[in-house]
Amino acid sequence: MKTITERLRVPGAFLLGAVLLLGIAPVALSDFRLSLLAKYLCYAIVAVGVSLAWGRGGLMVLGQGVFFGLGGYAMAMHLKLADAADTGEKIPDFMQLYGTSDALPWWWKPFANPAFALAMTVLLPMAVAALVGFLVFRRRVKGAYFAILSQALAAALSIWLIGQQATTGGTNGLTDIQGFFGYSLDDPVNQRMVYFVIAAVLLLLMALARQLFVSRYGELLVAVRDSEERVRFLGYDPANVKLVAYVVAAGMAGLAGALFVPAVGIISPALIGIVPSIGFVIGAAVGGRASLVGAVLGAIAVAWAQSTLSDEFPAAWTYLQGLLFVLAVGFLPGGLASLGTVLRRRRTPATPKEEKVVVMAGEAA
Repeated sequence: MKTITERLRVPGAFLLGAVLLLGIAPVALSDFRLSLLAKYLCYAIVAVGVSLAWGRGGLMVLGQGVFFGLGGYAMAMHLKLADAADTGEKIPDFMQLYGTSDALPWWWKPFANPAFALAMTVLLPMAVAALVGFLVFRRRVKGAYFAILSQALAAALSIWLIGQQATTGGTNGLTDIQGFFGYSLDDPVNQRMVYFVIAAVLLLLMALARQLFVSRYGELLVAVRDSEERVRFLGYDPANVKLVAYVVAAGMAGLAGALFVPAVGIISPALIGIVPSIGFVIGAAVGGRASLVGAVLGAIAVAWAQSTLSDEFPAAWTYLQGLLFVLAVGFLPGGLASLGTVLRRRRTPATPKEEKVVVMAGEAA
């Protein structure tokens, strides 16, 4: 029987998060700092999906940049078409420089519809994840092989985008985005509106992930992570269980990419390749992949460190990023969220029963 304190712990945590993100941050931070926080919160949305797929499902998702990029490009394509329409042009500005004709490519045309573009920011990444996951999980590919395959997909998408300069902007990507559904992004008030949207989406997705964590499906996902053969023996298909987590995490990453575009005003292959994909996982690992709050705070902290340290030590940041990942996975698997639990266990001698139980450090919050 849960006490009143235990029942109010999770709602209280979400209320505190809402107050900090929606109340205190917009007042305490300058417009520039708030725009940076909006960018970091997009990475935190990806971390929520990583916490579900990796923290609960044991899936080393090192290719989230694929889905982040698909959502980002889907949103950027619509916004570039809207900007071109406002200036009376038929095609976006970069196509006038690099394109071979004045006609809009056929696969760009549907993205002129805002409803279609919004839907594609989530449905397209989920569709790709469903196809890849179906092929991979049915063949029982897992562990390091799944991680390598995820990275190969991220590299392939980045290379393809770079090679399609006339239709995707190539290495530069889609830049100089001016508006967001009729609102000018040059206006600080509208930039704050974008921040509020991103913060609200993060809180809603954390609530959704929390419900998945404590649901019957969440328990089944943990069972598949810990003993896949036993779950199969009980009559469940582990491939379907993992597929759902993978697809949901992809949808969250796609939505994060879509929100990243108006927050930063750009989407490019450099933001969705192998290195950014690893960065998404590092943030969740450092904070605590099994804890929603830990994964979110870790993603924000690592993104802030990257922005700060990469400017001062551009050559050393990549090595430091890799070191953080090794330390988190090798010495503190539960991330910083499990630090208190680890210290308490070292102070208190474990009973024989506790020594036999392998516990994933950090609780879903």
